[in-house]
Amino acid sequence: MTTTARTGAAPPAAPARPDGGGRRPGARREALTGYGFLAPLLVLVGTFVAVPLLGAAALSLQRTNGFGEGTWVGAENYLRLASDPVFWRACLNTVLFTVIVTPASMALGLGAAVLLNSVLPARALFRSVLILPMAVSGVATALIGVLVFDQNSGIADGLLRALGLPTVDWQSDGVAAFASVVLVTLWWRTGFNMLIYLAGLQGIDAELIEAATLDGAGPWQRFRYVVVPMLGPSSFFLVIMNVIYSFQVFDIVFVLTGGGPQNATTVLVTYAYDNGFVVRDQGYAATIGVVLLLVSLLFTGLRWRTSRTRDLVG
Repeated sequence: MTTTARTGAAPPAAPARPDGGGRRPGARREALTGYGFLAPLLVLVGTFVAVPLLGAAALSLQRTNGFGEGTWVGAENYLRLASDPVFWRACLNTVLFTVIVTPASMALGLGAAVLLNSVLPARALFRSVLILPMAVSGVATALIGVLVFDQNSGIADGLLRALGLPTVDWQSDGVAAFASVVLVTLWWRTGFNMLIYLAGLQGIDAELIEAATLDGAGPWQRFRYVVVPMLGPSSFFLVIMNVIYSFQVFDIVFVLTGGGPQNATTVLVTYAYDNGFVVRDQGYAATIGVVLLLVSLLFTGLRWRTSRTRDLVG
């Protein structure tokens, strides 16, 4: 005879089934209420994101110049990418731009955040100076870059002449043109990274720093083994945001160099723009856009699966 039968105790209640059985009263109404609040957002996302994406995917399977109906060519546009040297040059420039700008802007932002989180005189002024580029558009920022890096009348070459140093051909030399794009982008992105890191630093419990200090940890050890790990969620967010921005950079390159000289600064989005609005090969431009979207989604997914710090509190 079992123990339950001897004692006369009732068997334990079965747990609620995940398929909806045993659902508490009012759960369905709460779910419908939640979907009701989400409905406007879902409509907007579907109208302005999902529909254009599906349209671009369909356009990538056509040969069209934007006038009249296109001709369905299947995967021809995608096969064309493999033999397009300008596309591969744009890919190389995009990857190189991302590899340089992402860690550099994050390092500068972290350094600025650490300084502004300490007892630094005129912190409000320095914070405003760093945030100022975020208040203007990328086009306006690029126009400021033109004033600085114009090889005929730019401020940078003027300073070099005043110091007796040789000037730089910012528009006609490929390496210098690429460097000018990177420098302007760093100035524009550092403030955003600084804000995110500053919020993360202010969320770190001061008792952790005090405990590390009492244990004999020096400033660098506290920063390396306490502060940096606690900034894991901020770094995870910034890596994804900076990489996606770098993949999609357009305005600064378009205004500052136009992709030249000789495609030295051409990136994927400017190449897609040239095909879509200059050459008017819109099917091929859509193909480049779809490939760029897939690469961005692939990177985001890989970063999400491999990150160990995205869910840390800090």
